[in-house]
Amino acid sequence: MTWQASIKDHYRNAWHGTPEPCDFTAGPARDLPDGFTVLRFAPHGERTMWTYATRCMSSPADENPIELHLFSPWRADELVELLVVTAHFHRTGATLDVGHSVNYGRPWIAESDCSYGLISLPYLDGPMLETLTVESREIKIYWLVPVTFAEIAYKKAHGVEALEEAFEQAAFDYLDPQRRSVI
Repeated sequence: MTWQASIKDHYRNAWHGTPEPCDFTAGPARDLPDGFTVLRFAPHGERTMWTYATRCMSSPADENPIELHLFSPWRADELVELLVVTAHFHRTGATLDVGHSVNYGRPWIAESDCSYGLISLPYLDGPMLETLTVESREIKIYWLVPVTFAEIAYKKAHGVEALEEAFEQAAFDYLDPQRRSVI
């Protein structure tokens, strides 16, 4: 099975849905690896959120291959662009990994204060989603959590674990674009 087919099947097995590839050919998409796309999973059953995930943000030649996903309370095509830009930054700028953050340069959705993303472990889906082995290579699948400027500043000052603890104590709603900063 090919790299890209393995990633797609891994998502399907984890999220029990049929993904829809999202077209985005503008800007930096042409600089991404062969087979790159963003896959969109519609809500179904008890899973009430939309899921957007990169496929082939990584390549077999990467030292530490990663893929990213994020969630939305509704269909939000602007999230496709966020993942494309983030993948482009990873491929051509600075290599991203768990604990890193990215500046979206605009709100995550609509009028949200969340204009940054924190690369986190996939806490909602657990270890089954986190690691995919393809041809003896491990691909890490991480959650791109929308966060605020204040939360990123707190992470830089106190570390990612302190920020995640603040999220847990505040019982923050990661799907609410209008949520207030936990800091």
